[in-house]
Formats: sequence, structure tokens, C-alpha cells
Amino acid sequence: MADATPHAVDDIPAAEVPDVELYHPKSWWTKYVFSQDAKVIAIQYSGTAIAIGLVALVLSWLIRLQLGFPGTFDFITPEAYYQFITMHGMIMVVYLLTALFLGGFGNYLIPLMVGARDMVFPYVNMLSFWIYLLAVLVLVASFFVPGGPTGAGWTLYPPQAITSGTPGGQQAGIILMLVSLALFIIGFTMGGLNYVVTVLQGRTRGMTLMRMPLTVWGIFTATVMALLAFPALFVAAVMMLFDRLLGTSFFMPALVEFGEQLEYGGGSPILFQHLFWFFGHPEVYIVALPAFGIVSDLISTHARKNIFGYRMMVWAIVGIGALSFIVWAHHMYVSGMDPYFGFFFATTTLIIAVPTAIKVYNWVLTLWRGDIHLTLPMLFAIGFIVTFVNGGLTGLFLGNVVVDVPLSDTMFVVAHFHMVMGVAPIMVIFGAIYHWYPKMTGRMLNEWMGQFHFWVTFIGAYAIFFPMHYVGLVGVPRRYHELGDASFVTDSLHNLNAFITVAALIVGFAQVVFMFNIFWSMRNGKESGGNPWRATTLEWQTPATPPEHGNFGKELPIVYRWSYDFSVPGAPEDYLAQNDPWPNAPAGGKA
Repeated sequence: MADATPHAVDDIPAAEVPDVELYHPKSWWTKYVFSQDAKVIAIQYSGTAIAIGLVALVLSWLIRLQLGFPGTFDFITPEAYYQFITMHGMIMVVYLLTALFLGGFGNYLIPLMVGARDMVFPYVNMLSFWIYLLAVLVLVASFFVPGGPTGAGWTLYPPQAITSGTPGGQQAGIILMLVSLALFIIGFTMGGLNYVVTVLQGRTRGMTLMRMPLTVWGIFTATVMALLAFPALFVAAVMMLFDRLLGTSFFMPALVEFGEQLEYGGGSPILFQHLFWFFGHPEVYIVALPAFGIVSDLISTHARKNIFGYRMMVWAIVGIGALSFIVWAHHMYVSGMDPYFGFFFATTTLIIAVPTAIKVYNWVLTLWRGDIHLTLPMLFAIGFIVTFVNGGLTGLFLGNVVVDVPLSDTMFVVAHFHMVMGVAPIMVIFGAIYHWYPKMTGRMLNEWMGQFHFWVTFIGAYAIFFPMHYVGLVGVPRRYHELGDASFVTDSLHNLNAFITVAALIVGFAQVVFMFNIFWSMRNGKESGGNPWRATTLEWQTPATPPEHGNFGKELPIVYRWSYDFSVPGAPEDYLAQNDPWPNAPAGGKA
């Protein structure tokens, strides 16, 4: 893990790739709208993702209003309820979380953290955002077509996804959803190639792979995974479009609908499930790995301590990425698979918990005896660790065949999924925004509004999803518009559902406060200076805050050390920046 820290520029290898020639905008439109600056593109990605995410937040309120107070709101019909569930799930997983972590944080942080002036292919980067925006607009358009959006559930399982009994199945709803997904994947592929090539070829002098911040490692590994996993979803979407529009039978078996024999025959619905979950389970880690990397940087910076076991953390990220491709069918235990396959996927599910647990241990050991500053980024980072561990433990239950079969399609699965894939990553997003907002704007977010936002969000999330585990354990199924007079649904369960709904509305209000804080602080926030957290990584060492076009002025920085040099004995401060050639640095500094 150690090498000799170079003391002179001559010790740093020469740059392998010449400095890029930047595109300089010539008008307001090419500077802020059709921009080729990765930082502007990152803000465009983030703004679009948050906007569509707020739509998903409102949809979740409508879902909870129906579950908490059934029959009260006439406009939440069974058809509308299924449409709300479908659009909420797909927006949150793909159009918010994936786009925000990779398109938003990836674009903003990768060039700054590796010491590059911009992405390697700026024009392709610009196209990736506009295709993503087109995908979002196509998705939103499905709300306004006859029949409304699809109500097939966010997994879009055929045959019901394209049959007339499902909302949007025989109208334009499902078509727009599938076209939107295909466009999203095309746009992401453009952006993803940029992230990978920039990390591999765009690093500044001295920035070896083992000196990169773990944020870059997380985003880089997630991008490689997405480039391998998204094609499965792409071909599944195209094949289902052919089934719907051309009458092919990739996924459609022989069917009788309302007494009428349909023209389909010979297709396999299970094939779609395999394609979907071959994308779907890596997607969990496509979202989680950037979160893991960001949390590592937040904890190290705000605990003023070197990250524990840096190389172990890197290999855990890579190992999780590789293993995530051989666990997908644990989502399909109830599809009738051979028990030996069930044993295989249950075993690999337990194995992937090992590198994930290593990361948790390393975070805790980084915090151990650190100089912990309970800043807002640190609060959200700790909230993430607690939430991810709790959600991960229920995932171990669901990864076991004999436990998963009775719990499948109950609210227990909803609770687990939201703890791991909803609350935990969003905690990281909030922590990251509080952490890097000063670099993006030159101002700090309001502390009191931030404290209110954190505590209401953190406590409220547990008020929502902890009781939901119990609701699922007693047998309440998911995706039911109304439970009726089922014998296991007691008055206490109805009261619990009402409590969960009220908690969800309160947590939603806290996000409104957060959004107000973002815009209010742009003008009224306290000036932050260039490095308010006294962080070591390169993005905090730029000559200007916010960073200007080209990031680092005339000369690119030269990296002399790893990303986490805190509390170095004899150093003038409690940290050494990566580009600080402090002459008295002891031999044995981290690589």
C-alpha cells in the first residue's frame, strides 16, 4: 500500500497524453445551454433528474394516500394507482438515481478529481445530456396520451404489460415507456464512454489509479457495469416494442384474452425477466457504488482521518461490481426455477455480502478515534451507513429461497428495497450536495434549514419503512389498490398504514425546505472560500471557486500523494492536499 512520496517534479512521470484543446463557447447559448463544459452538463443533468424526481415524489404521496386512507380520494382509481406505482418506480431508479449519480456527480467530479480540464469527448458529453432530456420528455409525454402511462409495474413484465387489461397496455403508454428507456440507454452510453476514457486517459501527472479518490473509483466501476448491463434492458425494450407493434412473440406465449385467442404464440415471459434482472440487479450497485465512494470521501474528510484500508476498499468496489452480474435470479425464486439454480443464486447473494461488509467495517474503522465533525455531510454519511446496514440485513433474508418465497410480493420487499435503493442512496445524494455545494456556488447552504432537513428526513424515513416490514410480515401484498376485508388486515394495520402515509407527507415537506435552501443560499448563503472543509482532493485546489472553464487555470496540478493525507506528523496543517509538494513528507506515504 505504501511507496516513497516524491519530493520533486522530476520524480513524477511525464504526461502520456498532451493537454486537451478546449472548446471555448462563443455565445450565451453555447456557454449555458448547448454547453460542452462538463460542469455545466453536470448541473443540467442534476436539474433535470431532480425535476423528474419531484414528479416521482408527488406520485409516492398519491400512492400512500390511497393506502393510508382507502376510498377517500375518488381520482385515485385502480388504473391510476397502478400507473402511479409504475412511473414512481421507474423514475426513481433510472431517471433520478442513475442519472444523478453518473450524469450529475460523474460529470462534475471526475475531471476535477483526476486533474483533467474536461471530459475527453466534450461534444459527445453534450449529446448525452440532450438525449437524456429527450428520454425524460418522452416519459412525461405518456401522462398526456389517451389511456395515460403504463400501469404494468416498474418491472414491465409481459404478457400483461402489452395486453388490454393493463392501463396503457394497448395504448401509447407502454410504447412511450419503452422508447424512453431505449433513448436513456443510448444517451447514457455516450456519457459512460466519456467517464471511462477520462479516468483511464485524462488523469494529470502523478495521479495513478491507486491515488484516485474512492468517489472516482465508485463512479468508474459503476459506469463499466452499466455499459455491460444496460444493453440487456435495451434489447428487452426493443423486443417488447416489436411484440407490441409488429406482432412478434419474443415474450408472448399463446394467450386467450376475454375469450378471444390472440395471435401470439411461442414466446417466453421468463426470458424478459432474465433480461430485465440481468440489468436490474447490477443497477442496484450502479447506484450503490458511486454512493459507497462518495461516503468514503465524506467520512474521511469530516472525520479528519485517513480512509482505513484504501486498497481493500478499491478491490471491494471492483469485486462487488463483478459479483453483481451473477446474482440476478434471486429476484426470480417464485418463477419456477430449478432448485439447484436457486441454491446457486442464494449462495452468490451471500458471497456478495462479504465485500459489501468489508466496506462497512472500513467506514466504521475510519470513524474510530477520528476527529469527527458532525457537519451536515457527515450526518448524512452516518445516516447512510446505518440505513444501508439495516436494509442489507433484510436483503440477506430475501436472498434465501425458503424465506423469500413466502415474503415475495409482500410489503416486506417494498420496505427492504426502499431502505437499500431509496433512502440510503438519497442520503448520500444529500450529503454530497451539502459537501460540494460550496465548490459549485462559492456559498454555504443554510445550517439550520439543513439540520431540519436531515433530522426530519432520517427519522421520517424510519417512520415510513420500519413499520412497513411488519406490514409485509403479516402478509399484506404489494401493488394492491385496496385490501378490502381480508381476515389478516386488522384495524391496527389500517392505523399503521395511515401513520406511514402521514410520515411520508412530512418527509416530502422536508424536501421542499431543502429545495428552498438550495436556491436561497445561492444569493444569501455565507461565502465559503475555496476549501471550507480543508479537504485534500484536487477539486478543492482549483484557482477559482466555482471552477472556471478548464478547471485549473494555465497549469494542470501535479499529484504527489494519495487522496487521504490527514494528520501527517509535522505537517503545517492537519491535512496535505494531493498537489502539495510538502518537502518534509516522510517516505512511506500512501500510493
